[in-house]
Amino acid sequence: MGYAQSANDMSAVDREDMDDDRLRAVTEHVRAWLYRRPSDCPERETVRVGWIVTARCRMTVLLETTITRFSCVPNILIEPKHGKEGVVGTDLFGPPLCFPGRLERELPMSKQALKTWKIVIPAMVLLSVGCRAANRAHDPEFARDIYRVHQANSLPSGAALSPVMDELSGPHPVDTYIRHALMQNPDIQAARKQVEATAFRVPQASSLQDPMFKITTYPESVQTAAGQQELLLNVGQKFPWFGKLRAQADVAEFSTNVARAQLAAVELLVIEEVKQAYYELYFVQQSIWITEADRALLIDLTKIADSKYRTGTVSQQDVLRAQLEVSNLEHQLIRLRQELQSTQARLARRLHISPDTPVLALDQLPAEQIPSDLQMLYAKATEARPELHAQLAAIRRDRSAVERAKLNYYPDPTLGVTWIDTATAGISPVANGRDSVLLGVGFNMPIYRKRLEAGVREAEAQTVADAMRYDSLKDRTEEQVKDLFVRVQSQEELLQLFREDIIPKADQTLRVSSSAYQTGDVDFLQLIDNWRQLLKFQLAEQRLQSQLRQTLASLERVVGGFEAYEEATRGNAGPVQFMQPPQDELPPIPPQPQH
Repeated sequence: MGYAQSANDMSAVDREDMDDDRLRAVTEHVRAWLYRRPSDCPERETVRVGWIVTARCRMTVLLETTITRFSCVPNILIEPKHGKEGVVGTDLFGPPLCFPGRLERELPMSKQALKTWKIVIPAMVLLSVGCRAANRAHDPEFARDIYRVHQANSLPSGAALSPVMDELSGPHPVDTYIRHALMQNPDIQAARKQVEATAFRVPQASSLQDPMFKITTYPESVQTAAGQQELLLNVGQKFPWFGKLRAQADVAEFSTNVARAQLAAVELLVIEEVKQAYYELYFVQQSIWITEADRALLIDLTKIADSKYRTGTVSQQDVLRAQLEVSNLEHQLIRLRQELQSTQARLARRLHISPDTPVLALDQLPAEQIPSDLQMLYAKATEARPELHAQLAAIRRDRSAVERAKLNYYPDPTLGVTWIDTATAGISPVANGRDSVLLGVGFNMPIYRKRLEAGVREAEAQTVADAMRYDSLKDRTEEQVKDLFVRVQSQEELLQLFREDIIPKADQTLRVSSSAYQTGDVDFLQLIDNWRQLLKFQLAEQRLQSQLRQTLASLERVVGGFEAYEEATRGNAGPVQFMQPPQDELPPIPPQPQH
């Protein structure tokens, strides 16, 4: 390390004069400068952190090699300041140099060292810029969500619950809840972000790889006729074969189309879930209303039976039976109120609001269109269902993957430029210090045919598999359309039967039995049985109305949305009017007998 190659080589003479301990002290100091905290330096209270320290990408080996070889740091001027910890110096960049020993002369810097640092420092600046960019958050929602997760973990229990939405409290049409769900539902938001994340793969797939920049130093100088070579710089760039980047971009683009179709499918699914919960809520509300109205009627019938019992015309059994039926209705009302709160929480979950928000359905629902053309529904479902579009996009993606796999048979060229720093010093008598510039071209060699063929066959098999999945999904779609269509037709017919025949006859039967009970022709058990049948048929009608609308919501999702559904139902005779249970349709209360 202290051997001087030539008497005219001043840097070699300087290395000969400096012992290994001092060179090692310089190296250890630079390492400490890069990795130690500013407070570790004993002679200064505050130290400015240089921009080299901010470079998170460590280049310790390169720095140690360069410093050890040239015996100095750029422009290190040692000023003797003797203290308890040794000599303190200040370099060009600001932080103090804390040496454990005494070093009381200026360390010379060779021209070769200056040239090396002029190359190393810009390279480190580029690395520092890249490392800083990697730590920056580009998506504002990313930082917000990280903060929300931190708040959810740090806040006390119950502090991170969804808010109660006063504007959604009370009865609202289903369209109001659907609009809110499309904006706030987490599943929809996640699907939208998934589309965005998949779309960002396109510029990555269509871009070249990062160029390679390499710095090479020689532990021992290489002697040439032009002088001794001490540093080598190389820049290379790999260029994929013609069409590879386009094929990769096509794969990413079709993957984005798959995500877009899946987003549409998630939106339709959320709309269906909102409608399902909304119409279930409607049924529970109507059931509570009907049960409370019939309870009031039963209480009046109980008063009639009690009056007849007091007059001795009937036994106490009629009164007790009426009171038992009232208690049974109380039991049903408790269960229905529990179902009301559970259904409200189910709807609130789809809306991403607090389950304590008192959402309610309207008492009078608008009319719905009933489809009548099954073949039109088949065509619209095949044409517009998002899941089928997602599967078609997956097939196109797989075809592009096949083309990309076939292009792997072609080599990828790599172009490079090499610069060799040549110094005038050396043993050659004709050394002129002229630097060398080299141009290089390289290729990878796709010779492992089994691997390449396996990649092509994998992509082809994946294409066939997705095509089979498309056929399976198409068959399942047609099955669902047929099943939902016949269910709609059946529920519509049953609803008409209840509205036009069953409920009117049950109402008439109760009226007749009420009059017959007054004259003693019908006993109280028969009257209660007729009342119970009317209550059962009224609840069954409301259940059919709710189920019919829920089935229509499922059919709307399967055929691909509201527009396709509206086109399939266009030309029908007219909307179906759903029967509501008004108060005046309940059986009249017979007058109490005069005492």
